[in-house]
Amino acid sequence: MQNGNPVLETVQAALEREPHINLHRWPVHLDLTDDSVLIMEGDVESIAAKKRALELAGAVADVRGVVDRLHVAPGEPKGDGEILDALETALLDARDFKNCSLRVIKKGQTLTLQEILDDDSSGDILVSVNDGVVTLDGWVISLSHKRLAGVLAWWMPGCRDVVDAVEVLPPEQDTDDEVTDALSLVLEMDPLIPHPAQISIHTRDYVVTLDGLVATQAEKDRAEQDAWYLFAVDGVINQLAVSR
Repeated sequence: MQNGNPVLETVQAALEREPHINLHRWPVHLDLTDDSVLIMEGDVESIAAKKRALELAGAVADVRGVVDRLHVAPGEPKGDGEILDALETALLDARDFKNCSLRVIKKGQTLTLQEILDDDSSGDILVSVNDGVVTLDGWVISLSHKRLAGVLAWWMPGCRDVVDAVEVLPPEQDTDDEVTDALSLVLEMDPLIPHPAQISIHTRDYVVTLDGLVATQAEKDRAEQDAWYLFAVDGVINQLAVSR
């Protein structure tokens, strides 16, 4: 960080106040270009820390843009090939992508896993992994499909970040209800959430509130993490109660 720069000092102070961010354990490097674009670089503890850091930095006066070079430290390091293989299996097994063409880039070559050529195709997704960062390209027919593909990528052990460049065709207007519907689908698919029907989801201005009852603290934390994983979610309020 450039010493004495008031903009960087303001960003640093905002990050230090955010409870999701632990700068002592996971320091974030800040730099400001001559045209007031902030560069944020480093590993963070969670997707919540990443999203909150970017939002706080972008809200600081005199910051004209933010370059995101933040990655989530993986719980267990994996090679790019392992991440890609696991994501291949997850996408092929997912009911919502059964009618979607799926392709991957391996060793510089594009390989087709599944090809749907009829007019009822629900999309065509291209997946690549580089240094633990999963990039999703192509198109799908709905925002729910886009969000689900992104969450599946985040679920992969070793994933450090997800660049979700999948287009929705035809374009679809995003709403809070779309977010709620997508999260309901994700929780139903998550094997670590055994009773998703007990979780109530409310979304307002892309901030998700979770209510209801779960059996363990691990389930409560996982449900919150799933919400943070969703494309365009800006905040999560976790009011889930734990029965034991």
